[in-house]
Amino acid sequence: MAAPDDAIRFEMEDFRRMMEALPMCIILHDAQTKSILWANPSACKVLGFTLEELLPLKAPDMSRRSHEYRREIGRKWLHEAVLHGSNVVEWCYRAKNGDEILSEAIATLVKLSERDVIMVQFRDIAREEQIRREMKRLESRLKEFMQDSDEGVAVLRADGGIEYMSDAGRKLLGVRPGQHPPRNFAAMCLPESREELLELLTLALPDAISFPIRYRIVRKDGVARWHHATCRYIEIENDLKGHLLHFHDITEQVEAEEARRRDQASLEYLARHNAMGEMATAIAHELSQPLAAIRNFLEGSVLRMKQARAQLEASQADGIVWGLESAGRQVDHAAAIIKSVREYVVKLEQSETVIELGEVLNEVRWFIELKAAEGRVRLEIDAGGEPLAVSCEKVLIGQVILNLAFNAIEEMSAFEPERRRVRIAVERAGATALLRVADEGGGIEAGQRERLFDGFFSSKVSGNGIGLALCKNIVSRHRGDIWAQPNTPRGACFCFALPLVKCDS
Repeated sequence: MAAPDDAIRFEMEDFRRMMEALPMCIILHDAQTKSILWANPSACKVLGFTLEELLPLKAPDMSRRSHEYRREIGRKWLHEAVLHGSNVVEWCYRAKNGDEILSEAIATLVKLSERDVIMVQFRDIAREEQIRREMKRLESRLKEFMQDSDEGVAVLRADGGIEYMSDAGRKLLGVRPGQHPPRNFAAMCLPESREELLELLTLALPDAISFPIRYRIVRKDGVARWHHATCRYIEIENDLKGHLLHFHDITEQVEAEEARRRDQASLEYLARHNAMGEMATAIAHELSQPLAAIRNFLEGSVLRMKQARAQLEASQADGIVWGLESAGRQVDHAAAIIKSVREYVVKLEQSETVIELGEVLNEVRWFIELKAAEGRVRLEIDAGGEPLAVSCEKVLIGQVILNLAFNAIEEMSAFEPERRRVRIAVERAGATALLRVADEGGGIEAGQRERLFDGFFSSKVSGNGIGLALCKNIVSRHRGDIWAQPNTPRGACFCFALPLVKCDS
């Protein structure tokens, strides 16, 4: 085939000039004797020899003085290139000044017109080898550090597929040694968690902040566990990209939280019934009066009717009517009492509503007045002059008011009648609605105030302190604070404050 008109015709001298211009080090060996025939300027410069000095040298003269670089090893390497066309080896050359040059050397058989030669190309890889060893050392250290870690690391694709999984991650997924991890992380999640995780994995935003997520997963051994994780998108030099997931097992924490919620609900449920037990005596006493009056009115009406016999006089008829009407009013009175108790008790499961704190106080006021009347305690109640709206479960907050009020009334029952006074007031305190229950009893020592709400303190001989502990739990759940302080001039003042909210008009 004829060469194109614009093709360059190279002479041997042209190839020589190109070889001399190459930055890569090149040495030519005779294919038969393995002697050095020629070296380009780059090789001479790196090794520190002139071409004339280099030509008579053998392997021991220009290699590291080490067993693996002796002459017969070098000749065998070159001979393998003759037999197979090429051969690659890691060789440590030694320069004229004694510096050692770790190199990747490629020996290639080249058939020339005069003779066959072996062209050896080599480059300094000492820096690369140092970096490789350092990376290997860092990798080994990191593996050791993460060996006993309780946090798993994974890289996930947008569909939940697993690109990478750490050893700790395999353990958290229930993968035994020798087993392959599942291919898709999201597929292991329960349905309610899977959608949330997949939605998070669609946010492919490099350099974005980490997003927290909690999900429930079924491990490979079939056990369901709760995980907490942080997730962010990464791209590592086109080598690894996806969503980096740091996750750890929080099953025990979740179960403890659920147990606390169940215990809290049980305590609150029990507290409502305990309050009704305390009211039962007062209610029964209060109901006995209208019921006794009903009985008297009815008996009187029946007696008059018997006396009238066949014909009733007008005055007698009026008396009968009056007695029956009075009996009806007393029945209405008793019904109102029962209705107020029933409305309080039936609302055992209550959701938060926006209501004025003074209105909550008014709803439980009747019960407080009954308790105060029973103990002959003078009661002062101020529901506040301005609307103070809070978001609360009014039955629970009503229970807090009752507990604090009943404690104050019981405290005052041990003192002389003229000293028995309890004041309950609602007022604004900054951005909160504040309720105070103040008595004029013996007060509380400074050292005891810290333990009042811990669930075990009680100043009563037969008490266990559970009332104040419940009050603290309820108020805290409503984002409020509760505390006790000295009253002026004497006694104690129990207070709680709830954050104010805007009341829709």
